[in-house]
Amino acid sequence: MHTSADAADGEAVRRFRAALAGGEEELLPADLVDRLLSGDNPLRVWREYRGLTIKALAEEAGVASSYLSQIETGKRAGTVETLSRLAAILRTTIDDLVQV
Repeated sequence: MHTSADAADGEAVRRFRAALAGGEEELLPADLVDRLLSGDNPLRVWREYRGLTIKALAEEAGVASSYLSQIETGKRAGTVETLSRLAAILRTTIDDLVQV
């Protein structure tokens, strides 16, 4: 017997598959998720996942590589403007780059 919860779950799966096929969603490898959950700096994790060096990401974002390094090591927080540019380049959100 199917319940309304089953129907809602089925609809959620259908929407996710459509978003995935349309490039609006992305599947993440377990090692990336494990690194994020273990407390690794999210900016570093996303940068490495996207295959960028600190220098390349800094140049694309228009910031000094030393500033980017300080954000990755937790010595600086980074401005909202900088984090917004970094998130766009890394194809993620600011929320995904901020450690809580």
